[in-house]
Amino acid sequence: MKFNTINVIGLGNILYGDEGFGVAALNRFREVSSFPETVCCIDGGTQGIALLDYIESCDAVIIFDALIPLDYDRQVYVYRNDELPTFIHRKMSSHQMGLSEMLGIARLQGRIPPQIVLIGVPPKELELNIGLSPEVSLLLPEAVQQAQTLVEGWLAGS
Repeated sequence: MKFNTINVIGLGNILYGDEGFGVAALNRFREVSSFPETVCCIDGGTQGIALLDYIESCDAVIIFDALIPLDYDRQVYVYRNDELPTFIHRKMSSHQMGLSEMLGIARLQGRIPPQIVLIGVPPKELELNIGLSPEVSLLLPEAVQQAQTLVEGWLAGS
């Protein structure tokens, strides 16, 4: 199936080391990709509910984020649609709305995109620090390549 409008969102707080993985991955994706204007890159940072429209208004969405699977190795994880974990975004503040809640609202409103993909890595360092740990930095190229491959396939209709 071919998708015309694709949003690529990077989530995370760049002030807390590897928590900023999603934003770093989005920036790298933007630097190395040359897709048409229908592929929008959104620095979601820690905006929470303000990002709901970016999820509901597209045919497909890719979300980069730091995540902690129940059992994990330090690697890139890719979750699609029903594979998405029930609770997928650790909140830095109790006032923030996480990705799980946003997807729940989109589902309740019947405006969930046909394709949702979460690409993430487990953080190594979550201290007050700008920049990714060397271990997480090494995973950036693979995460970005995963997203590029998905977008190319969606645009081609495969």
